[in-house]
Parts: sequence; structure tokens; C-alpha cells
Amino acid sequence: MKSFYEFGLSKSVGESLKIMGFEEATPIQEKSIPVALQGKDLIGQAHTGTGKTAAFGIPMVERTAQHSEKIQGIVITPTRELAVQVAEELNRIGQVKGVRTLPIYGGQDINRQIRALKKKPHIIVGTPGRLMDHLNRKTIRLQEIQIVVLDEADEMLNMGFIEDIEEILRHIPEERQSLLFSATISKPIQNLAQRFLKNPEFITVKAKEVTVPSIDQSYLEVQERQKFEVLCTLLDVQSPELAIVFGRTKRRVDELYEALNKRGYAAEGIHGDLTQSKRESVLRQFKDGVIDILVATDVAARGLDISGVTHVYNFDLPQDPESYVHRIGRTGRAGKKGEAISFVTPREINLLRLIENITKHKISRRPIPSIKQAIEGQKRVAVEKLLQIVDEGGVESYRILAEDLLTDQDSVTLVAAALKMITKEPDRTPVELTEERPLRTKKVQPFKPRMKNFPKDNWVKTDTRKKWDNKGNRRSKKRATV
Repeated sequence: MKSFYEFGLSKSVGESLKIMGFEEATPIQEKSIPVALQGKDLIGQAHTGTGKTAAFGIPMVERTAQHSEKIQGIVITPTRELAVQVAEELNRIGQVKGVRTLPIYGGQDINRQIRALKKKPHIIVGTPGRLMDHLNRKTIRLQEIQIVVLDEADEMLNMGFIEDIEEILRHIPEERQSLLFSATISKPIQNLAQRFLKNPEFITVKAKEVTVPSIDQSYLEVQERQKFEVLCTLLDVQSPELAIVFGRTKRRVDELYEALNKRGYAAEGIHGDLTQSKRESVLRQFKDGVIDILVATDVAARGLDISGVTHVYNFDLPQDPESYVHRIGRTGRAGKKGEAISFVTPREINLLRLIENITKHKISRRPIPSIKQAIEGQKRVAVEKLLQIVDEGGVESYRILAEDLLTDQDSVTLVAAALKMITKEPDRTPVELTEERPLRTKKVQPFKPRMKNFPKDNWVKTDTRKKWDNKGNRRSKKRATV
């Protein structure tokens, strides 16, 4: 991997990266930064967790004139959480140079945003809906934009933002640099790029580079009605420090986190229907360790950057197999080990195989843990708690009490009693969840760049194969091969 010093960055940006602890570039950064620094348009195919924010953020800050009072760059993102996260990273990259970035998103007081805009930020990061509000109010002017980034373009199109994106891009000068980043490159993404990007260079990160080797991936084959009991048993066996449990629907998330609370787990849920203040409160509690289990939908969790997540549980497999990589990317960060466990019903095995094909990674099957293992797991946690208290000290005031107890009881019996008292016994409070129907296997199309304005090196070769149609006539069909 390349060092950031090999990109010829300015001293101020280099100092910011040093403060941030950046040393070696990730694959997507190594490929994207030199192209973006030259002012070329590009399409980057990369998932969350690959370092794509810095891949476009470093060139963006580098090419921004800090002495200008005009908005020179704009990043469009699908969710509020991602907008905040991207803005935070851009502000860190621009801290020494003095380049200021402002997040603009729905759910926040628009008048507060208008006041912030009067402080002349150099870059804005916003969600499509709120950006449209400001354009209609004429509180944001994009006539001086030199670089535009579409982040997680596939997710924005899935959420129905295509018309807003097109309208925003029409307000930006044609003489600009455009960078598009997406986990998947579907036909709508190609069409968008064809209309708004000029001779873009295509950059991709191979699947083996996307699926982080520090994540241990496995699955359990369970019936839908068994899922919750198995999840509770797993939580008791593994006792994760911070865990995210993914549910497919908002209803599932609500029922699941409430059920976990009934069983004595510190859990909260997050999905698109929550108010912005509630979402921020839940995330703050999770980051601070007040709750150790976050139950979330895909959309709500997209773009979250929370360090220290040790386990990801796919309670439901994702609707789109591509989302699997986004989910597991919540753990195993900064070189730390992480674990991702998926719950798969018998009818969803084909979907699991499809995920394996996409990620180029074999997901191992694990046995369903037993109640006995859960109890042993909790005993282990109790021992660790006891030893932690010993290490931390502060037990002097209890010594006299302990010595008095030892006159009547032996030490082993007393320690055993203390462990029994602090061991969490498996809770079997009755819980009822609404069943979710198993997903049908969705055919995932590989990337097929057919745009006329793509560089010739990226054009698709075709071969012709003959097949019989339904009437018995021979027909010829061209198939794309990358």
C-alpha cells in the first residue's frame, strides 16, 4: 500500500492526516486520490468501511481555496447520519488548512442551518431533500461549485432521490469535477453517470479487498420461530461489548429491542421513523456504552461510524445481498477483530450462497448454542467482572467484612457464592415476535459498463451465444463479459 506522502499532498493536508493517524492508503484511496487530484471525473465502486470518505475528501480539501468565501464543494448523501459523519471527517482533513465543512440535513432546524451558512463554509454535505429546500429558498447558491460528490449513489436511488439529485446537479456549473461512489453499479447508476459525468474513470475495489479478513463470518440455520431464543442464548454465550442486531423492517426493530429489554438486555432501536433528536440520543447512548445492543434497519445504520463494535448479528438477512457487506463492515474496524453471525432460515440458504458469491467468501456454519453453554458463558463473565474489580482496587473498606465471613466459611465457598450472585442466569420471559416471511433469492447483476463516454480500457467485450426460444426457433443473444 502507498503512503499518503507519495500523493504529493500539501503540507497542511499532510499534517491533518498525521494528526488523524493516517499512514497507509486503503485500496480505494490508493486508486482514487491520484485521479481525483488531477481534476478528472471518476466512478468508484466501494462499500462502507473501505475508506471511501477520505478517498474523495482528501482531494476535495486539497483542491479547495480556503481564502474564498464561496461554497466550492458539495457532497450529496442518502441519510442524515452519513451527512454528519462525512462532514466530521472532512473537517478533520481540513483542520490545518482551514477548510470548513457544514452538514445540511432534514430533521434539524432550517433557520439554524441558514445562520450556519452565513458563516461561509467551503464545503457542504447534505441530504437531497434538505438541499432542495435550501435551493428553493435561495439560501444555498451552487454557482461556484468546482467539485461534486455523490456518495452511496445506489442507496440514494433506492430511496427515490433520483429527481432531487438531477435537479441539484442542474444548479451546479457544467464545468466541474464529479465523483460518484456506489457499492453497486446498476443500470440507473450508469444512466446517471452518463448524463452528468464527463469521460469518467472507473475504479473498483475487488471483493476480497472489501470483505475485511479481520471479521469472522458464520451463520446458523434456524427456523423463524427459533430466532429470538437463539439470539438470547448467543448473547449470553458471547457477552459482546457492543453489538448491532440488524432487522429487516421497522416493525421488526421495534419488537426486537423491546423483547431484548424484557429479557434484561440493555438494548435500543433505530430506524427511519424516529425523530432526529431520538436517533442522536440512541447513538450517543450506544457510543457511551449506556446500551450495549443497537437494533437497526439497513437505512438507519448506513454510514454510521461507531468504534468498538465487536459483534454484528444479522437477525434477518438483508433485502439486497449487497447490503451484507455494509452490515458486517460495522465491526472489525481499525485492525480489530470482529464477528458477524447471520440467522438463516432453511428457505434462505440460496440467498446465503448468493451472498457468498458476491463477497467471494465462504461463510461457515456454526451449531446452535445450548442453554448449558449460555450458563457457562455467563459464569465466565462473572469471573471476569470479579477479577476486574480486584485489578481496579478500592476494596479496602470490605476487608474487615471479608475477614469476619472467613471465620465461619471457607474462602472457596464464599467466592463461589459471590460468583453465583453476580452471574446472570438465562432469562426465559415469554416473548412474541411477528414472523417475517423468508426472502426470495434476488438475482444480482454484475457491473456491465456500456456507456459510450467510458474510457476504451473499460469497454465491455461481448460474445455471441445461440439459444432456442420458446417456439423452437434459434436466436442470437449478446452477453456482456467483463
